[in-house]
Amino acid sequence: MKQLLLDFVNYEVLLKLSFAAISGIGIGLERELKGKPLGLKTCLTISVMACLLTIVSFESAFLYSKEYSRPMDPGRIPSYLISGIGFLGAGVILRRGNEAISGLTTASLVLAAAGIGITIGAGFYMEALSGIIFLITGIKAVPRLFDKLGPKKLQEKEIKVKLYIEKTTNLTELIKEINSKNLGVRRLKIKEESDDIVVNSIMYVQKKLYTTDIYYELKSIIGVIQVEVESVE
Repeated sequence: MKQLLLDFVNYEVLLKLSFAAISGIGIGLERELKGKPLGLKTCLTISVMACLLTIVSFESAFLYSKEYSRPMDPGRIPSYLISGIGFLGAGVILRRGNEAISGLTTASLVLAAAGIGITIGAGFYMEALSGIIFLITGIKAVPRLFDKLGPKKLQEKEIKVKLYIEKTTNLTELIKEINSKNLGVRRLKIKEESDDIVVNSIMYVQKKLYTTDIYYELKSIIGVIQVEVESVE
């Protein structure tokens, strides 16, 4: 009985699925730690199933091509798999109220998890390992490097600010004062209400600044009654 079970065990398949599972865990863990919608379980499932379907596609192509004496396409299932993954990726792309779009990196990692699974399923272990290393390096290390050494634009973050201002305040001078504090105002929406003026804006500030620092800077400006600050990253 034991020998019969051993005959059915394909150690190469187990190795591929194990490697795919570890790869999916590695990709998903990075998203999980950041609180993103696509997490460890999703990436694990995608990677393992992509690997399994690729194995089935290749094995069945060679098996049934001999049986039916005609060539079969081993890449048919993986090609459909990549198309189907697009629907899952679209589900994690979100549009916020301030018109900012988030989830693009997460969506791309859905495709990456599937791609790694397919690569492992096809038997390209070193290529899959290289892909994982490049992915993790690109997501974790490269952005930190550019934050320190890259252009000024890459060292900034976007924040959403809502100011309640006294009606007697000169708005032009107020905006100039805000810009002088290295709080770059990029978009403005001004609305006059019965008691005050409401200014909604998008500002770009240095990433090293805390949201609370920005709040106190804006609150200290003469004419500002109330401040609401929201980080949009």
